[in-house]
Order: sequence, then structure tokens, then C-alpha cells
Amino acid sequence: METKVTYKEGVILLIVILLTMGSSIIYWKLPAHIGILAAICLLVGWMISKSYTWDDLHEGIISGVTPGIIPILLFMLIGALISMWIACGTIPTIMVYGFSMVSPRFFLGAVFLLCGVIGAAVGSSFTTISTVGVAFVGMGSMLGFGLGPVAGAVVSGAFLGNVLSPLSDTANLAAATAQVDLFAHLKQVLKTSGLASMMSFVFFIVIGSHTGNNVQLEEVTQLKATLLTHYSITPVVLLPVLLLFVCAIKKVPAIPALLLNNLVSIILLKIYHPRLTLPVLGKWLQEGYVSRTGNKMVDHLLSRGGIQSMMWSVSLILLALSLGGLLIKTGILDIILQEIEGILTTPMALITLTALTAIGVNLLIGEQYLSIILPGEAYKHRFKHLDIPLVYLSRTLCDAGSTVNPLVPWGVSAVFITGALGVPTSNYFPYAIFCYLLPLITLVSSFSVNKQFVISERR
Repeated sequence: METKVTYKEGVILLIVILLTMGSSIIYWKLPAHIGILAAICLLVGWMISKSYTWDDLHEGIISGVTPGIIPILLFMLIGALISMWIACGTIPTIMVYGFSMVSPRFFLGAVFLLCGVIGAAVGSSFTTISTVGVAFVGMGSMLGFGLGPVAGAVVSGAFLGNVLSPLSDTANLAAATAQVDLFAHLKQVLKTSGLASMMSFVFFIVIGSHTGNNVQLEEVTQLKATLLTHYSITPVVLLPVLLLFVCAIKKVPAIPALLLNNLVSIILLKIYHPRLTLPVLGKWLQEGYVSRTGNKMVDHLLSRGGIQSMMWSVSLILLALSLGGLLIKTGILDIILQEIEGILTTPMALITLTALTAIGVNLLIGEQYLSIILPGEAYKHRFKHLDIPLVYLSRTLCDAGSTVNPLVPWGVSAVFITGALGVPTSNYFPYAIFCYLLPLITLVSSFSVNKQFVISERR
């Protein structure tokens, strides 16, 4: 199809779309769904004025939504898994053992490191957040920490593990898009993520030390007693956690791995609760587990999960991906990238613009995979033209693409985190420090790459 948009029109349209979504969420306090739906209406109106057909609109929406089908199925399975992990005692057991092992003063730092290690082992930030992350949020609330700081530590650690894991889908995607060896990519990413992780750890130790000193150990003892009384607290129910690691090592795809984990959790649940009926089990899988211990804090934190709990996230993802598909269909992003390509004459300019484009795609479309693919394909030939090693491209895509997504309220990662942890993006946003630091360090590092390039040119 012949391009129907000019560079000027594309820029104005993108600004209007961002202002529409941003003002509706930030100023008017409307749900993100409404802001994105309004942006879709604006874009559809513009497309009709440009003589696009209804078939063009449908094709754009379908092409945008298609990549989200698998993540949506994963969301549903994870919703069910959260419910089963609570019901069979996995998450309560992690909490009880955690209370015994983790010092309140260093709790946030420990959460960040543990989520980083687990995320690197299983290769999935979503899995880390929706399993041990749920347990850590519960522990943090019981220890007197706000939901925001704990969720920020969980998200930061999970995405640290995600960028460093050879099993990570985004790490593999970034390496494949830039056409570089995966381990060469990970070695390069370690340079930026290593510094970002050290700075993040110090941040969480500092902000955690103040709250940790105010913890009442009597309350913690009472909470542990409640969990021990009403849940199956035993190392046996940690089998689903072990199974996650085994599936990761064996490179079992996410959907069968989650199906198997749900099945094992149900078997454990039936072993420890033989009188459990099928209708009750089905209700927990669909609507989530409901805790009835009599302790208000425990009941609030452990009444969650279920397929239905993910429907808010699923509906938002469908809208965001539809908007992204329409933007791609119109060619707005392509025409803007082509127009600014002429200024890309130095490594610093190229790396900076690649990072900003990845961030911009996250803001416009809310999809981390597209934030890696679109700028990667757009700038790859420019990296080759300037003789810049492509590992700098893959590192920039990973650092500024996948890690920014949880900061965007309508991003796939952010809506998943809100659904899994029950913590709004606005609450954990200020504390997800790793997600800020990594792209910033990548931008700063472009100066050193530029310096190397200049020295090489002089020689």
C-alpha cells in the first residue's frame, strides 16, 4: 500500500496519541483502557480520513493482536497457578521459611537479589513475579513495608534476572534481532546490568533499613503461627518451585511447563486436602483462592489468583496491541524512522536514538517484543555501515526495550505485574530502580563507545 502519511503528520499524530493516553491516566485518573480506547478512536478517525478501508483497519488490529495470543494464554495459566500455589501451601511455606531466614533490616535487598537469581535461573520475569514475588509481597506487608517498595524490589530483581538469563525470551530475541551470538550478547549486557544491579542493591538496603528497624517481632511470630495453623507448611509443597527450575534447564516451553506445574500443584493440594471437592477446585482455578484464617492481613494477601484475575490485564493488552497494529499498518513509525536516519553519523547518536526508539515503542504500543524488533530492524544496517559491533545494538535493545516495559502503565509487563501482585504501577513505579538505571547507564555508556570510535577513526 502506498504511504498515506507524511513525516509531519506522523509526528503530530504520535504526539496527540501520547497526550490523549497520558492526560486520561495522569490528569483525569481514568483507567488505562479508556485512554488507549480514545487513542484508537482518534487513529481510526484519521485513517478513515485518509481513505483506508475497513479491511485495512481489521488487518492492522489482527496483525497487532496476533503476537499477544500466547502471552494471554500464559497470563491465564499463571493466574490459575497463583491460586494453586497458595491453596496447596507453596507460597505460605516460602513466606514462613523466609521470615525465619531473612532479616527485616535487609529484607528489600534480599528480595532484589533472590528475585534476580531466580529470574536468571528460570529465564522469566513473569514467572518470578507471579510465584516467589507474590510471597515476598506478602512477607513485606506483614513486616510493615509498603507494597510499593517491596513490589519495586521484586520487579527490579526479576528483570535483572531476565536480561542476564540465557533462557530469557527477550535476551534471545535481542541477540537474534541483532544477529549476534547469545553469550556474546550476555557478556556485553553484564557490563551495564552489573553496575545497575550494584546501585539498585545499595538503594534497597538504604530504604529498607529504616522500615526494618520498626518491625515488631511479636507480630511476625503471630503471622507465622497463623500460616502454620491454616496451611500445609512443609518442604514437600516446594516441589512446584523445583519443577520450574527443571523445566527451565530442560528448556520446556512456557505453556506445557505451566500446565505441568498446575497439575502437580493440584495433586499436592488433593494429597494434603483429600476432602476437597471438584466444584471448589474449579472455583479456585477460575475465580482465585480465598483465604479464611481470621487474620485480616493474611486473608487479604492470600486471597488472590485465578484465571479471572488476569482478565483486566488481558483486556488492556488487547487494546494496546490493537493500537500498535494500527500504528504499524499506517506506516507512521517507519516514515519517522526513515526521516531521522540521516542524523545517525556517530555511535553515540545511533545508540542513543536506538534506546529512545525502544522506549518510545514501549510508550506507544506497550509491547516489549516490538520495542526490541522494530528499532533493531530499523537501525541494524546503520550499525553495520558505521562498523559498530552489533553486540552494542543487542545490548541497547535489551537494556532500553524490555526493562522499560514494566514502567509503562499500559505496557504488557506492567498490567501483568498489577494483576499478579495486586500493586498498581503508580505504587511500585518510583521503586523499580533497576528499570530506570539500566537504560540510563546504556545511554551514558554510548559516550565511551563514541570515544573508541573516534580514536579508531584517527588511527
